[in-house]
Amino acid sequence: MACTTILVGKNASYDGSTMIARNDDSGSGHFTAKKFVVIHPEEQLKVYKSVLSHAEIDLPGDPMKFTAVPNAIKGKGIWAASGVNEKNVGMTATETITSNARVLGADPLVKLQPAEDGKEEIVGGIGEEDLVYITLPYISSAREGVIRLGSLLEKYGTYEMNGIAFQDVNEIWWLETIGGHHWIAKRVPDDRYVVMPNQFGIDDFDLNDAFSEQNEHMCSSDLREFIAENHLDLSLNGGNGSHFDARAAFGSHSDSDHIYNTPRAWFMERYFNPKTKKWDGPDADYRPESDDIPWSMVPEKKITVEDVKYALSSHFQGTPYDPYAKSGDGLQKGKYRAIGINRNDFLALIQMRPAAPANCQAVQWLAFASNAFNTLVPFYAAVDETPEYLANTTKEVSTENFYWSARMIAAMADASFAKSAIHIERYQNAVEAKGHALLNKYDKEAAKVTDPAESRRLLEEANREIAKMLKEETGNTLDRVLFELSNSMKNAFSRSDA
Repeated sequence: MACTTILVGKNASYDGSTMIARNDDSGSGHFTAKKFVVIHPEEQLKVYKSVLSHAEIDLPGDPMKFTAVPNAIKGKGIWAASGVNEKNVGMTATETITSNARVLGADPLVKLQPAEDGKEEIVGGIGEEDLVYITLPYISSAREGVIRLGSLLEKYGTYEMNGIAFQDVNEIWWLETIGGHHWIAKRVPDDRYVVMPNQFGIDDFDLNDAFSEQNEHMCSSDLREFIAENHLDLSLNGGNGSHFDARAAFGSHSDSDHIYNTPRAWFMERYFNPKTKKWDGPDADYRPESDDIPWSMVPEKKITVEDVKYALSSHFQGTPYDPYAKSGDGLQKGKYRAIGINRNDFLALIQMRPAAPANCQAVQWLAFASNAFNTLVPFYAAVDETPEYLANTTKEVSTENFYWSARMIAAMADASFAKSAIHIERYQNAVEAKGHALLNKYDKEAAKVTDPAESRRLLEEANREIAKMLKEETGNTLDRVLFELSNSMKNAFSRSDA
């Protein structure tokens, strides 16, 4: 899947939270309906079988409850995508990433080989369809997430290259797969943020730490041998364990990266660090097609939820590449793949808030459909059920659920952008402001509750109130954007008649 990820360390965020956020995008030419649910232990399988690869995995017998954003239409697997478990550990999977021929030749991807010509089927490895479901219910920290998933990758292999984020209230870890069975993971520095645009991202990696203390780095057990045997270290001086260029060794630097991937990293870091580096002009430190855009940076100011939403909704505003811009000569418009596109399926931002009461630290912010035209809304994660407005998505288009309502707003606003943009901006501000207000209200009430069952009921009440507010604001915006589209069409017909 084509996606974009932002990770924010606790000292880089506005309130000391760790934040992991990702756009889940469908492949070109289609989109995938999503919903927001809670998956309970009694619903979970003892033996998991992947729909796409047919891999079978024996799961531990004591799974935890967790939230998820699975596919709404059955047939291609669960695709749980993003969630929080009972121990307040968050996970988002996955960011599809790139590699190179040397890596894939040394450790080929483990793909399903169907039975044919008298040969038995050879099952494939694990992938995006599976990873949250077989990992998140069994981990008690972000670090444990890396260890469990790493062991599964080494045992079963994978049929695709992916990046996965884990978080708890203290740490964020980012794991990237390397070929069929290898992987590396790096702890996001507390004072930094990370951007990932469908490309192998980790740059500087400390192999010495990964094979000793593992304070900030982890990797597959034979990675050193794998690098040496396949001549993957590209440093001129032979490299050293504490400064290994992982992106050069395992990643890609193709022409398509320069259109599809690196421009997104350039825009996001340009947004968070406008003065730290020079981003524009002939003497820029980094350009949209630069291969060395940093994996992480210290931001110029603390990063908010709204900052993350803006960056993950962007269409290169303020640059010559904005397809909606009215200024400039237009020659550069749409040159690069934007972040907020029509095939965004959802944005999930998981926020672990250390200052909040312990029973409601985890908040899962959600936006459905195209990020350029949707809004981000918060929901408490420590609940037994999610609001119907978020959970009842089916293949039938309906204004009775958030997914299809957001999809309709996006389709109409895109067709009437000049007139509808102001309504979208007001919609986003209204929902996000009221969302913060409701969190403030229920945080205070949750601080008085000690009984776990009563706490869950309170947070479910909060989520229902948030969903009610969201449905009202979404309905109003749908009406306004429909009005603007109708006027645009009338004007177009009038001009054609003339």
